[in-house]
Amino acid sequence: MVHSLANHVVIISGASRGIGREIALKLAAQGAVIVVTGKTETPNDKLPGTIHSVAEEVNLAGGIGVAKALDVRDEQQIAEVVAQVVAEFGRIDVLVNNASAISLTDTLNTPMRRFDLMMGVNARGTYAFSQACIPHLARADNPHILNLSPPLDMKAKWFAPHVAYTMAKYGMSMCTLGMAEEFKTAGIAVNSLWPRTSIATMAIKVHFPEAIWRASRWPSIMADAAEVILTSDSHRWTGHFFIDETLLRSVGVADFDGYAVDPTVALFTDLFLEEE
Repeated sequence: MVHSLANHVVIISGASRGIGREIALKLAAQGAVIVVTGKTETPNDKLPGTIHSVAEEVNLAGGIGVAKALDVRDEQQIAEVVAQVVAEFGRIDVLVNNASAISLTDTLNTPMRRFDLMMGVNARGTYAFSQACIPHLARADNPHILNLSPPLDMKAKWFAPHVAYTMAKYGMSMCTLGMAEEFKTAGIAVNSLWPRTSIATMAIKVHFPEAIWRASRWPSIMADAAEVILTSDSHRWTGHFFIDETLLRSVGVADFDGYAVDPTVALFTDLFLEEE
């Protein structure tokens, strides 16, 4: 059964660009209220997009866009945003934990401030935002938490090159694993979504060679997969670690060329996944 998100309230962290923005616009087309959160309030030449510009795009796409400045490392800010959203709209139906910090550095080249940033945004931010929203999600008719994090795989090769980043991202995935079971009887679905290939976001532009960008897919594939999850029955679809392509194939999508930055280039398999 597909559940409409019309008039439902969706909070997305880190939604000023990239995957968060694409998910916001995809769900806006259903007439959802999209609470766009993030730290970027003013335009930046190197990092286009702000929470305000995305909220405007949401309005144009058919939804209701609400911009809320937020640092997910600060639980007081999270509490304030959640309280404001509930006061204004009376409900929270979906939380998408998309905000993430990345540094693909080894142990000796990861300063503790960078370690703290990744753990604070990825693992702690996901935990804190979920904790703040769960009492309100419990009153929704089809509540979902979606974490943008990889399937858990304890092979050493996923840790050795960038142990701090892996710990931080797996912290998000552990939230999925534990909270899905903890809140199953409450009907709150908690799932993870991860791309099979690298996704053409600013993180790829900054941290990877140009060849990886050309071997990536556009964020729209993640938005399409997220929509499938978030419109599913929360009592049935929980505790999963979905891969975008696999999920979309399961619902009938067969042509993926339109998602490719350059369809003539072999795709680059994302971190934490075995190459096919």
